[in-house]
Amino acid sequence: MLNLFRKKKVEDIQEVAGGAVQRKFAGRVALIITILAVITSFTHVWMNSFSLMIAIKRNALHLGMMLGLAFLMYPATKKSSKINPSVLDWILSFLGLSVGLYIYFFYDSLVDRSLIANNTDYFFAVLAILLILEASRRSVGILLPIISACFLFYAKFGYVFSGMLGHQGFSWQRILTRMYMTSEGIFGTTLMVSSSYVFMFILFGSFLAKTNTAKFFNDFALALAGRLRGGPAHVSVMASGLMGTISGSAQANVATTGSFTIPLMKEVGYSPRFAGAVEAAASTGGILMPPIMGAASFIMASFLGIPYIEVMKAGLIPALFYYIAIFRIIDLRAQKMGLQGLDEKKLPNLKEVMKYQGHLIIPIIIIIILLLRGLTPLYSAFFGMIAVIFVSSLRKSSRLNLTRFIEAMEDGAKTAVSVGIACAVVGFVVGVVAMTGLGQVIAYNIMAFSGGHLWLALILVMIASIFLGMGLPATACYIITASIAAPALVRMGVEPLAAHYFAFYYGTLSAIIPPVALTSYTAGGIAGANPIDVAFTGFKLAFAGIMIPFMFVYSPILLLQNVVVWRLFIVVFTGLVGIYCLGAAAENYLFSTLRLYERIFAGAAAVLLIQPKILTDSIGIGLTVAFIASNYYHTKSIRKKHEQVVTS
Repeated sequence: MLNLFRKKKVEDIQEVAGGAVQRKFAGRVALIITILAVITSFTHVWMNSFSLMIAIKRNALHLGMMLGLAFLMYPATKKSSKINPSVLDWILSFLGLSVGLYIYFFYDSLVDRSLIANNTDYFFAVLAILLILEASRRSVGILLPIISACFLFYAKFGYVFSGMLGHQGFSWQRILTRMYMTSEGIFGTTLMVSSSYVFMFILFGSFLAKTNTAKFFNDFALALAGRLRGGPAHVSVMASGLMGTISGSAQANVATTGSFTIPLMKEVGYSPRFAGAVEAAASTGGILMPPIMGAASFIMASFLGIPYIEVMKAGLIPALFYYIAIFRIIDLRAQKMGLQGLDEKKLPNLKEVMKYQGHLIIPIIIIIILLLRGLTPLYSAFFGMIAVIFVSSLRKSSRLNLTRFIEAMEDGAKTAVSVGIACAVVGFVVGVVAMTGLGQVIAYNIMAFSGGHLWLALILVMIASIFLGMGLPATACYIITASIAAPALVRMGVEPLAAHYFAFYYGTLSAIIPPVALTSYTAGGIAGANPIDVAFTGFKLAFAGIMIPFMFVYSPILLLQNVVVWRLFIVVFTGLVGIYCLGAAAENYLFSTLRLYERIFAGAAAVLLIQPKILTDSIGIGLTVAFIASNYYHTKSIRKKHEQVVTS
C-alpha cells in the first residue's frame, strides 16, 4: 500500500484534453485525492448496478463528484500550484459537491412543490451554473464555457436578435429552473450518459490498462506487422486501433502506444514529424473503433433512442475504412522512401505472445458477446470488469493486486472528470436549443442556403463540425453539431443514424485538424517534433478518410442498415477503390511520383466513387484504371532508361 501513495515528482505534469494541465499530487494530498477518487468509482459502480435511484438523482451525484474532483485536479491558472490545491480550490470543490447533493436530497421536495422554486433553489442553480462554467474552463479550455454562456444569454435576450433567430426571451427564473431543476438542462441526456455508460466503460478501460493489456496489443501488432515495409508505422496503426477498442480517448491512446511505436518508427528512418503524425492519426481513429468508441457514441444512442449495439455495428466499416486509408498512405510513404521492415530477431513470436498474454483479450470478447446478445452497455461494462479481475489472475504478470486495483479505481474516476464536466456544460446548449427551437431554425437555414442540394449541405455541416472541433473535445463537438446541424440533414432525407454519425465522425477528426490538434500536440511531445508540423502531416495522413462520412450518407448500407449482401459488396468495393485513389492523390505517389494529370484522375475518381450510381462508379473505375496504368508504364519506362544508363 505504501507504494500507492509514494511521493511523486513535481515536474511530472499530465497534458489532457483541451490543453489543460492536471495536477500531480504529493504526500497527504495525494492520499486524500486517491480516497476521493476511489469513493467516486465505487459510488458509480453502486449507482449503475445495485441502486434503483432515479436518473436525475444519479446525474446529480455524478455532477457533484465530478465538480469536486475537477477543482482539485485542475489549477485555476498557469501560475497556480501544480502539486497542491489552494484554499479556494478546496472551497470550490466543496461547493461543487454541494450543488449535486442539493438536488439529490431536495429533488423530491421540489417535485412536491410542482417545480415552484424558492430562493434557496435559485441560489444553488446560479452556483451550479457558475461552478460548471469555471470547471469547464479549467478542464477542457475556455471555448466551451464561452459557447455555453452565449447560449444562456441567447435564451434570455432572444428579443435582441432580428429575423429567424429572434424570440421573445425567457426570464432568468425560468432559465434557472430549466437548467438545474429538470432533466432538460444540466441533468439531461448528455450527463445521464456520462454518469452511466461512459463512466463504466472508462473504468473498464482503466482495469484493462492495469493488467498490461496495452503491452499485449503492442506485442501482438509488432508480431503481425513488424515485418512489413515501414513496419513500425503499421504497428502503430494496428496497436492504436486495438487500444482504441477499449480506451475511447485519442490522447490516452497516443500516450499508451506512442511511447513505444514512435521511437521504433524513427529508428527505421521516418522523420520525427511523420512518426508523431502516424501515431496521432491512428490514435484518433481509435475513437471510431467498436466496441467501445468515444463517449459521444453512447450519447448518440441516447439521442436517437436506439440500442448501443446498433451504433456499434454502424461504426465497424467506417472505422476499418479509416485505418485502411492510413495503412495505404503509410505504405506509399515507405515505398517512396525505400524503407524496410524490422529485423525478425527484434520481433516477438506471435505464438508466444498469444500463449502468455492472449488471455487478456477475453474480457473484450465477453463485452462484445454481451452487447451482441442485446444486453445493455451498463450490464456489459459491469461484467466486463469482473471478467478483467478474474482473467488477469490467470498469470502473475497481469494479476491485479490490491495496489493495482486501487490505482484502476482512482484512474477511472480521474479520467472521467473532463468528460463529465464537458457533458454537463453542453447541457446548457442542448437545453437552450430545446427551449428556443434554435435547432429547427438553423436546420431550415442550412436547407435554404444549400438550395436543397445534399452535397452542399453536407459540406456546410462538415465545416461547422470541424470549426467547432478546433477548440472542443470530440464529445462536446458532437453534441452541439448533432443538436443544431444534424436535424437539417435528416430533413433532407438522410437517415438519422447516418446524419448523427456524420457529425460524430468530423467531431472526432477535429483532434488532428490544425491549428488546434490536441492529439498531435501529445504525439509531437513524444516524437520531439514541432506539434504544428505534426498536426499538418497528421491531417494529410487522415485526408483519405475525409471522404468516408460522405460515402455512408449516400450509402447507409455501409452502416450495416438494411443490408443486402450483393449491394454491400459493391459499395464496399467501390469505397475501397475510392480510398485507394485518394491516398495516392494525397501522397502524390503510386509506383513513382504521379504526374499532374494522374493526380487529377486519382482525385476525380475518389470523388466520383462516393455516390453509388452506375454512371459515377463506371467513370470512377475507368479513371482509376487509367491513372494506375499510366503511372505503371511511366515508372517502367523510367526504370528501363535508368538500367540502360547504368549498363552503358
